[in-house]
Amino acid sequence: MTQHTRIQTVIGWDIGGAHLKAVLLDAAGYVLAVSQVYCPLWRGLHELDLAMDVILHEFNAEKHVVTMTGELADIFPNRHAGVVQIAQFVAQKLSSQTPSCTVGFYAGNQGVVGIEAVEPHSAEIASMNWLASVQHIAHNVEQALFIDMGSTTTDIALVKGGRTQVRGFNDATRMQYDELVYTGVVRTPLMALAQKIPYAGQQVNVAAEHFATTADVYTLTGDLAPAENMTETADGAEKSIEASARRIARMIGQDAQCAQLSAWRNLAGAFKQAQLNLIKQAVLTQISRLEDCENLHLIGAGAGEFMVLELAKQLGLKYVSVGDFIHAENYAIKNMAQVCFPAYAVAGLGLKS
Repeated sequence: MTQHTRIQTVIGWDIGGAHLKAVLLDAAGYVLAVSQVYCPLWRGLHELDLAMDVILHEFNAEKHVVTMTGELADIFPNRHAGVVQIAQFVAQKLSSQTPSCTVGFYAGNQGVVGIEAVEPHSAEIASMNWLASVQHIAHNVEQALFIDMGSTTTDIALVKGGRTQVRGFNDATRMQYDELVYTGVVRTPLMALAQKIPYAGQQVNVAAEHFATTADVYTLTGDLAPAENMTETADGAEKSIEASARRIARMIGQDAQCAQLSAWRNLAGAFKQAQLNLIKQAVLTQISRLEDCENLHLIGAGAGEFMVLELAKQLGLKYVSVGDFIHAENYAIKNMAQVCFPAYAVAGLGLKS
């Protein structure tokens, strides 16, 4: 990507446990550049350091707004410590890179706060990237169900009357209310999707072993773009179709050479439907809160947006891509901003704060 030096630019950062995402906006709110870098934060903060270097080599800005879920990485003893350590690290790094820049942290309904307010607001900062996205959507539509399916989790949020209508504001309550479903299109182990799966005309048992992930499923179905498949495979081997077939065959106690590739593609399709069923149940819970679904739209975002589109078809609901709410210089940039939508949303907040 080319270096951007426009005045009054802002970068929105979304620091996850496995990926670092950044979106650069100009003063008018147009996306100038987007970057996603693999960042296995569970290995240490040095991974965040390296990932930030990659992005800052591509583009920089006068203002930065940060949201995060990386505080869940097991290098931290708890969420509070994770938020504080990540925030301090990021603020110091960005300030050393550009001494005149400003750095803020998204604290949900508290807005954007400075580094000095991170510690007392750590609970509002922790895993709040989804709310930035939903608030952005709520400014643009009257009624919708927003679904952001990423590599690891799926966020589901109802918008009604142009207002956010969520019931949970932390992971525990969001999981309880089916607003956070721990399933994604890259990192989820297949053993978490089903105990039995249709194969060759019968229901077969699924091994309770980390042999394969959803990235293998969507490699075989052709749904997952190679650029979105950044995480290591379950066996540490390559990410080819043949390797994915080998891993998915192990999930039912077989070897890939025991059947044609078409059989393993069919098995992948069965796992896809199993994952769709998990999300569908949570979606139906949210829809049941509405008296009138006549004008309900499903709005999809994230690496798994293709799953939201499929879900809309299965439920007979109108579908809208989150890309409709993004202004960008070209289609490729807009497409990446859809995947990195929380980073786009907090960047937009940075223009207003």
